[in-house]
Amino acid sequence: MIYKIVKDFFLKRKVNSKLKNYQLQLSSNKIVKVGVLIDANYFTNQEELIEEIVKHGILRENIEILSFVNKNRKTILEKFDYFFRKDISFGGLFKSERVTDFTEQSFDMLISYYDIQKPTLLLVTRSSRAKFKVGFQTIDKRVNHLVINTFAENYSEFISELFKYLKILKKI
Repeated sequence: MIYKIVKDFFLKRKVNSKLKNYQLQLSSNKIVKVGVLIDANYFTNQEELIEEIVKHGILRENIEILSFVNKNRKTILEKFDYFFRKDISFGGLFKSERVTDFTEQSFDMLISYYDIQKPTLLLVTRSSRAKFKVGFQTIDKRVNHLVINTFAENYSEFISELFKYLKILKKI
């Protein structure tokens, strides 16, 4: 328990130092490849979320999911890539190939699907090479290009609002 608190403290410091001079880059590319970063400890409807994205015209094979889970929740995510707190060092380096591969992919859009701010998830979002980042309003505004004001449980509302704004921005 104390280890978790101390590690989160150091990760939070690392994220804040990385965000201090961080500038989001804008891209006018159309959205084809989508990455989704999920906090699976609080949101377990990954399949339904994917189906909502597919309904709006994104192909299933162009969607990658990475879920952050506690050790005891691993069994519910066998068909999705996942990572644990231990996959990130105290200094904010990724020890897991799954996390490194996910952050190095140049997605056209990254959906940060978590509404509770956690240093591990913020670090992955910040480190991602995605050209356009979307998330919830409750998360640090410096990380995402577009924020949507809703709750994680309302995934259909989140996705419909997202695609409404993507049409306005001429991203799809």
